[in-house]
Amino acid sequence: MAQAVPAEQKWWSGGKSPFNVEYGKLMMWYFLMSDAFTFGAFLISYGTIRFSSNSWPDPNEVFQSFPGLGSGLPLMFVSLMTFILIISSVTMVLAVQAGHAMDKKGVVRNLVLTIIGGIAFLSCQAWEWTHMFHEGAWWGSNPFLNIDGTKASTNFTNFFFTITGFHGFHVFSGVIINIIMLIMTLNNVFEQRGHYLMIEKAGLYWHFVDLVWVFVFTVFYLV
Repeated sequence: MAQAVPAEQKWWSGGKSPFNVEYGKLMMWYFLMSDAFTFGAFLISYGTIRFSSNSWPDPNEVFQSFPGLGSGLPLMFVSLMTFILIISSVTMVLAVQAGHAMDKKGVVRNLVLTIIGGIAFLSCQAWEWTHMFHEGAWWGSNPFLNIDGTKASTNFTNFFFTITGFHGFHVFSGVIINIIMLIMTLNNVFEQRGHYLMIEKAGLYWHFVDLVWVFVFTVFYLV
């Protein structure tokens, strides 16, 4: 049964978060949840179209090129992209841990590595997009055949450029955020505040971007 609460007693009168979480971090979680719904809608839409189609292009045939090594290496380049992004997530964790320890040099070092990882991932994605464009792939254009040899619809390329482009925009935003965090760290902003909580918030966003890529990689490249 519900417990009666006297009129003069209040469960929470304000002044402190009922979730015991700093306000900015809580808002970041809310933003990430809303962003997850957007990515989820994209991936669910892709899965619906993918499995309602009689046939579909084979990712092993479409994504088999590697810069400098030619073709015949299915999914090797996108696997490298995934590895780069996962390593950048590790360096972001180290930056957050250094912030907890008030280690400015550690924060700077690992933020720089994270930024380099993000730029490397974006460079790889730019090469992949350019390569596919030269093969005739773009929104509304699909030169790849279905796995059974039949002509494929443009749904494949439309979803590819939309989903990977939307994710790439998030990676680009994360790189900009981390650059801002790096500048603030070098200017001793967090040292003066006495904490590196902003680094932790930036880390939440970066880990979210990495996690989303795992789903994109699995659903689009492997299935």
